[in-house]
Amino acid sequence: MNTAYVALGANLGDPAATVLAAFGALANISSSRITQTSSLYRTAPVGIIEQPEFINAVARLETSLPPETLLDELLDIEQRFGRIRGERNGPRTLDLDLLLYDDLELDLPRLTLPHPRLHLRAFVLLPLAEIAPHLSLAKRGTIAAWLPAVANQGIIRL
Repeated sequence: MNTAYVALGANLGDPAATVLAAFGALANISSSRITQTSSLYRTAPVGIIEQPEFINAVARLETSLPPETLLDELLDIEQRFGRIRGERNGPRTLDLDLLLYDDLELDLPRLTLPHPRLHLRAFVLLPLAEIAPHLSLAKRGTIAAWLPAVANQGIIRL
């Protein structure tokens, strides 16, 4: 089995209920199981600031699916939750990002691992640090070491 970390975020409709329901959808991915979930976090939008606040979380999965197949499953879940891909960093019903997959480093047209911006965003780092504080990022150090760099980003644990 492989260990994957998935970021969840939503800011349309009832985002807290959506993220909790998305945990359930992740639990139903074939050949995979959720082994841990973070708390929910309320976060300020990044990029386009004239939109509702987000609810974010992170889940750890054990999976035998290859990374690109897991990504396909995540994209399918987004679609089932009504995700329409509009402008980058815009509002969304559900966003699922594959952050890490074991220690794998990939740079493919549709998938980069580790996620290239995860160390720069409090809405990913804080939930990830909650469930895996000693996790190390390839060429970047531990999750915990990056927390001071995002301390000024608005985030509240619910």
